[in-house]
Amino acid sequence: MLMALSAEVHPQSHADFLKGAPHRKHPGVTNLKTLRLPDELQKAAQAIIHGTEVSGLVDKARSLTNFLWSRKRAPEDVTLRERAMALEKNLWEKTKEKGGDVDLQLLKTQITKKVLSDLRKITYHWSPMRYDEELGVVYMVAKLAGGYAAVKRVLNEIKKRDPSFSPHSLLDFGSGLGTAVWASHSFWGDTLKEMVCVDNSGAMNTIADRLLRGSSEKDEPVIKQVYFRQFLPVSPKVQFDLVVGAFSLSELASQKEREDAILTLWRKTSSYLVLVENGTKEGHQILMDARDILLKKQERAAHDPRRPSVFAPCPHESPCPKLFQLPLVPCNFSQAYSPLPLPGAPDRLTERFSYLVLSRTDWAGGEGLDWARLTAPVLRRPRHVHCQVCCSSGEIKRVVVTAHRHGRDVYRCARNSDWGDQLPIIQPEDDSSNLD
Repeated sequence: MLMALSAEVHPQSHADFLKGAPHRKHPGVTNLKTLRLPDELQKAAQAIIHGTEVSGLVDKARSLTNFLWSRKRAPEDVTLRERAMALEKNLWEKTKEKGGDVDLQLLKTQITKKVLSDLRKITYHWSPMRYDEELGVVYMVAKLAGGYAAVKRVLNEIKKRDPSFSPHSLLDFGSGLGTAVWASHSFWGDTLKEMVCVDNSGAMNTIADRLLRGSSEKDEPVIKQVYFRQFLPVSPKVQFDLVVGAFSLSELASQKEREDAILTLWRKTSSYLVLVENGTKEGHQILMDARDILLKKQERAAHDPRRPSVFAPCPHESPCPKLFQLPLVPCNFSQAYSPLPLPGAPDRLTERFSYLVLSRTDWAGGEGLDWARLTAPVLRRPRHVHCQVCCSSGEIKRVVVTAHRHGRDVYRCARNSDWGDQLPIIQPEDDSSNLD
């Protein structure tokens, strides 16, 4: 099936989908310019850094950044058993090929030792992150600005596409430094009245609270009504307008723990559930697993029977085409940001992240058109634009957009769009191709 961005066959005016906006700010644009931390947050972070006694802070932050980026999920017990059985079978077969008399008991012991040794070599050694005060400060230097940028970029999409959304409550699961509080407050500070931060690290909660108070425990917090907890609220009936889990699912020890957490977070969601992870294959897979759990599992005793709908980034609810069309390339996006002003820090960095937003409202495309998601950088050429898009059909397409084929408005929107934005797909045609 071939699909194109075509305006010529649509009975409406070319500019209908623009809703009066200029092309550079068309409804599908959700990218933000280089983000900087709020002044109060940056000053508080610098005060904490100046007061710390952590030696080699910048180098430790760089090492932690690299470690977190390369971090994988803990291997599941069933996977370890399968690997062990395969190794054992292979060793027994090699022994049989050699032939000769052997002491079976001794051989069994030797094979068991060899299996365990080989298993240790090929298995990722996962261990939980335990943040004390020192590691919390290192994490702040490493991830505060980038984490804030990623979460704000995702929340910006909700703000732009659903301008009537005015949340009164926020739940931040695995809240860490409280970046979700700061990012959500920048959009909905006038309406948010209750923000609950849940993190099992007491040291991390203390740092997040100090950031809100300008680094001093005595000062009044810049953002009011923020409450820190080490466990999720118990009552299944308590819901929050906005629930965020940023870089937290990847820190859970097993698929069962992630599934339980995802279902719990959804039960506590009254409007939007926002999940963000590193833009790696691991992060993308964790989010796709979460997506499958919520779309396919029907809870028996749900206090809120409204089914989840994918709001972003997927324009469909089919299996992720990247997992089978481009299995080596995760579905990720980027946001430029200004890091903390430390010795040797560049003026600008880019946070690469994957995300998933689910809604209690059905967000199917309207007004006679669908929106496709740009899943790679846009290549602008003279009189044409190369776009890679994820379509509502559940396929990834390469599209060459021109003014002649698609109309001036769609073409100019494509030229003004970038990786992560959306483009209007108005009618099936014949000038684009699948990615095989």
